[in-house]
Amino acid sequence: MRPVLLRVIGLLAVLAGLNYVVWRWLASVNWEAWWIAVPLVIAETYSLVDTFFFALTMWRVRIRTGPEAPAAGTADVFITTYDEPVDLVMTTASAAQRIRYPHTTWVLDDGARPEMRAAAERQGLGYITRTDDWTDKPRHAKAGNLNNALFQTEGEFLLILDADQIPKPEILDHTLGYFADPEVALVQTPQFFSNVDEADVLGNQAPLFYGPIQQGKDGWNAAFFCGSNAVLRRDALMQLGISGYVRDVENTVRTSLRAADRMLAKAARSARTDPEAAGLVALLRDHVRAASESLRAGDSVGEVTFRLREEVDAVSRAAVRSHLTSVEEDLAAIAELPLQADSELPAFVVDEAAFERLAERDWSPLGAIESVQSITEALAVDRPDEAQPVMPMATISVTEDMATAMQLHANGWRSVYHHELLATGLAPEDLGTMLKQRLRWAQGTLQVMLKDNPLLKRGLDAGQRLMYFATMWSYLAGFAAIVYLAAPAIYLLAGVMPVTAWSVDFFARFIPYFVLSQLMFLVGAHGIRTWRGQQYALALFPLWIKACWTSAANVWFKRPLGFVVTPKERKGRAPIPWREIWPQLTAMVVLVVAAIVGVLRVIAGTADGVGTLVNTVWVVYDLVVLSIIPRAALYRGPAAPALEKESPLP
Repeated sequence: MRPVLLRVIGLLAVLAGLNYVVWRWLASVNWEAWWIAVPLVIAETYSLVDTFFFALTMWRVRIRTGPEAPAAGTADVFITTYDEPVDLVMTTASAAQRIRYPHTTWVLDDGARPEMRAAAERQGLGYITRTDDWTDKPRHAKAGNLNNALFQTEGEFLLILDADQIPKPEILDHTLGYFADPEVALVQTPQFFSNVDEADVLGNQAPLFYGPIQQGKDGWNAAFFCGSNAVLRRDALMQLGISGYVRDVENTVRTSLRAADRMLAKAARSARTDPEAAGLVALLRDHVRAASESLRAGDSVGEVTFRLREEVDAVSRAAVRSHLTSVEEDLAAIAELPLQADSELPAFVVDEAAFERLAERDWSPLGAIESVQSITEALAVDRPDEAQPVMPMATISVTEDMATAMQLHANGWRSVYHHELLATGLAPEDLGTMLKQRLRWAQGTLQVMLKDNPLLKRGLDAGQRLMYFATMWSYLAGFAAIVYLAAPAIYLLAGVMPVTAWSVDFFARFIPYFVLSQLMFLVGAHGIRTWRGQQYALALFPLWIKACWTSAANVWFKRPLGFVVTPKERKGRAPIPWREIWPQLTAMVVLVVAAIVGVLRVIAGTADGVGTLVNTVWVVYDLVVLSIIPRAALYRGPAAPALEKESPLP
């Protein structure tokens, strides 16, 4: 009954919202005050899209009762750590050892701490740290830690736990059965935090996400990996790593062939007066173009590069036998090619800037031939710029979880969301730490959107594309929030109306849309407390905006983001993060002043009573939402350790 009711309410909410927003664009925008009227209607359009995404997610809510098949297969438990206290990690590891299903527990210590190794060995745990291959290579944070461990273990299934996530003994018994379906690659369970009191001032619990939203995404086969409390199929990850490796090698070869073709084009112009040289350059260019065509036709990279090497070598020998001269400068340039060599196989490092320099240089025919030969000889099947050629966990983002899940879905694998509390962890206990954590999540998600947009990603079906994009879309809310905060203040302070009038038409369209959207949210939440999440969705607007521009700067201009590990325990009284929350505090002051001025203007007879009432109510709502920020700034953690709950999930 509930899924049907959700569909009906969701459909009505979207239709009412469409009716309201279309009317706003066509009939009620105050173009005389376009500088606030247009941003407001754009923000309202953004919110309508948000409503649509939520309705779509709820359309296929899937409530699982558990796997039908018994648990089977070999299992490894990975506990990832960097600098967390040894005692905390060992508490988690001891609980992992008590998991009933046969398994091997491994501590993945990215900090390579001797005291952590000693503690793990005393407890009889497996201990893994980075191999020497990672020296002076990109580390890829948690993704790199997991990728390193994947090649040192053998379990068919991997339970991944953060250092503070204490598993229950039955966690594998209740999840491994899903893998009886050979297409299932991932089983995600909820994350719940034991050090959060009922007030949850920092909004650490996410009952709406770890519940209806993940259940809705599960219905679309788009429930995704959340970094911990999840079981993954090793074969699926390794297939993912291999396909990514092949894709990267193919991109390297294509880039090399494009550079070679451009060099040969320049050389052909230089060889017009020498028919013999011109013929060799034309022949070599034909071979390069044929290699590109073969790659596009689906021929294997190995066959294409081997054949091209043979052809280039033959052309080179013919060129050397000829009497071309004046190549000294060309050979000097060849020596600067970004080549590396080891004892077994030469390796070509892709350097786009180097390719540009080579392709734009004026080459003599023999110099171009020798350069192309150097490139083809250097093409290798390893990735010398990485610690290991195959990277199963995605490394394109500071949050590896969503990116990995999306790649798995694109490769045809299925995922499962199992709604049962099977591990409990520790959440941030001060506002500064919480803000760093949320910023990293937002940055990672937006990195994925900018680097591997799900709307354009091959392999995903339409539902999966929209489910992933809906999560990414939510982090653009900061821009809409600024408008929602500014519009009522501008009206109350200056009397500038973003709508043509507060008319019956306005209320007749807005009120049904607002009521239906709230009702959909209420029914979708199914009794779960979601107010704190709604507050932070608006109140963290500066953080969401920062995530947008820093992620764009990282992807487009290669500016580093850094990776901050969330502290798992407090070390003294945390300072109030004034630099991060001054925009919210400023907004609160402006809203209070605006409300006072608006009332005074009505008393003085210089303001419309209906408009002032509407915007004052709007201001009060904004203030209630933003009030969580000063509360969180003054928060000092729960008064006493929270008692473990049997199951807080509905």
